[in-house]
Amino acid sequence: MQVGYARVSTKDQDLSLQFEALNQVGCDKIYEDKVSGTKSSRKGLNLAIEVLRDGDCLVVWKLDRLGRSVKDLVTMVGELEKRGVHFKSLTDNIDTSTPAGRFFFHVMASLAQMERELMVERTHAGLEAARKQGRVGGRKRSMTDSKLQSAKRLLADGVLPKDVAHDLGISVPTLYRWLPASERS
Repeated sequence: MQVGYARVSTKDQDLSLQFEALNQVGCDKIYEDKVSGTKSSRKGLNLAIEVLRDGDCLVVWKLDRLGRSVKDLVTMVGELEKRGVHFKSLTDNIDTSTPAGRFFFHVMASLAQMERELMVERTHAGLEAARKQGRVGGRKRSMTDSKLQSAKRLLADGVLPKDVAHDLGISVPTLYRWLPASERS
């Protein structure tokens, strides 16, 4: 029996391309997840692995759909092999039912991890370059300079912190975070 597994990282991504490929190769069952590949516990993957028996094959569209790190991929495929289960990755042309396929799996798993690490490095470099140009990512500050000045004045006039926070449209913890006790008097 061939058991398919499809995964996308976010809820708004589409699984249809993976489903089509898995159906084309004749998968008897297909399980899915809409969660990051870095998560070790995935409901769909766990179900797919649970139904696999000796002689079966776990099929994925692409190697990175199964996992992100070489260690995780090698461990997972090793566990499958111990149970007599083969592994296939369609776009990577990997089939662990042959010695060449097992070798190629390890090479491709290493390349997939390197690609992921390079992407992370490029992202960090891009964020650093943006910071040097004065751009800052993330949420906008809830406590602007004018709100900060207003909060100091109101607190100095004896207004209760919860009322100050309500008037400024912020929470009390946010008020305390931006105005520590030493600055409130």
